[in-house]
Amino acid sequence: MGRSEAAIFTNMCMIENEKGQILVQDRQNPNWPGITFPGGHIEKRESFHDAVVREVKEETGLHIKNPVLCGTKQFQTDQDERYVVLFYKTASFSGELTSSDEGKVFWIEKDELPDYTLANDFLEMYRVFVDEKISEFYYEQNGEEANVVLL
Repeated sequence: MGRSEAAIFTNMCMIENEKGQILVQDRQNPNWPGITFPGGHIEKRESFHDAVVREVKEETGLHIKNPVLCGTKQFQTDQDERYVVLFYKTASFSGELTSSDEGKVFWIEKDELPDYTLANDFLEMYRVFVDEKISEFYYEQNGEEANVVLL
C-alpha cells in the first residue's frame, strides 16, 4: 500500500487588532456559508506562508505579517481526498479593511462570536485558534456519521 494520497491544502487566519477584536468574514459561498475567518486554497508550489498572506490580502485588503501556524483541520472529501486547512493567527497587519466577493469582513469582540450565524462547526474550530492545548480539528468517520474530534 502506497503512502501517498490526493490532498487539497487550504488556510484560514485569525487576525486580532490592538483592541483585542477579531476579524471575521461573512462567507457567501453556499457550500459553507456563515461567519468564519478569511483564507482559501494554497496554489501548487506556493509556500503555506505566502498562500495565507495572499488569501488574506485578496479577501480583506490587509497585508498580514508574522502569521503563526496554530493548528490544523482535516477531513476526507467525497472523492476520498484529504482536505487540510492550516490555521494561522497574527496581530500584525497593515492596510485598509476592504470586503471582497468572498464576503463582508468586519471586526467583532471575541465574546460576541456565538451571537452570529457561524459557518458549520466554526465555534469548535475557533477553539483550536485560542486554546494552546488543542492543535487539531478532525472529523472522525463513524459509519455514515462524522464526529468532531479536537486533539
